[in-house]
Amino acid sequence: MKKFVCFFVAPFVFLLLGQSGYKIVHTYPHDPGAFTQGLVFYDGYLYGGTGMVGESSIRKVDLTSGKVVQKVDLPAPYFGEGIVLWKDKLIELTWQSKIGFVYDRATFKQLRTFTYNREGWGITQDGKRLIMSDGSATLYFWDPETLKEIGHLDVVDKGSPVQNLNELEYVHGEIYANVWMTDRIARISPATGHVIGWIDLTGLLSGAERRGTDVLNGIAYDAKQNRLFVTGKRWPKLFEIRLAP
Repeated sequence: MKKFVCFFVAPFVFLLLGQSGYKIVHTYPHDPGAFTQGLVFYDGYLYGGTGMVGESSIRKVDLTSGKVVQKVDLPAPYFGEGIVLWKDKLIELTWQSKIGFVYDRATFKQLRTFTYNREGWGITQDGKRLIMSDGSATLYFWDPETLKEIGHLDVVDKGSPVQNLNELEYVHGEIYANVWMTDRIARISPATGHVIGWIDLTGLLSGAERRGTDVLNGIAYDAKQNRLFVTGKRWPKLFEIRLAP
């Protein structure tokens, strides 16, 4: 399930074996009404996909100001999920409708729809394939042109399946995956499915800031400047972070 969940997290960072901490490099404003389901950085802008029936949208956002400069709403009954850019297109998943949407990246004009046979959660790409999650411990590879499944990857950590894989980003040859209902991101080998390590993002928002928000969800990577951005559902801030061993 992906309903709104509000909880409190104490503002401190703890590390366990195999986990990385973080350093905040910059803090940017983020629309507190955005139920963030997908996040991508491209050509100086953030592209976001938001969820909830009647609130779902895709949007282009100015990084510095947090201002939405372009937006298309997704009508009910669709619950928007992850997004990915592929060439000149933007691809959006929906949660339980099993329908995806393809837009022109520049204009946000809808070009087509497509179907898939499971829930849609997160989606990213490695330059050759699309990689999607459905909330299970399995990731699925799609052909980016036909949008058909061509393989899958079972994700395990020390032999145990890692459930609730959510928003995805491809970073330095690894798949980063938010794990729903946690403040952790799994770093996954796309070759083996093994978790290489964990990123612990406890304390990004203070306790007071966390009230009224939902879970951590949203990873974007700027490959040109090697910048990593993270945020959450209905979070008032977006963070550029640097990982600390």
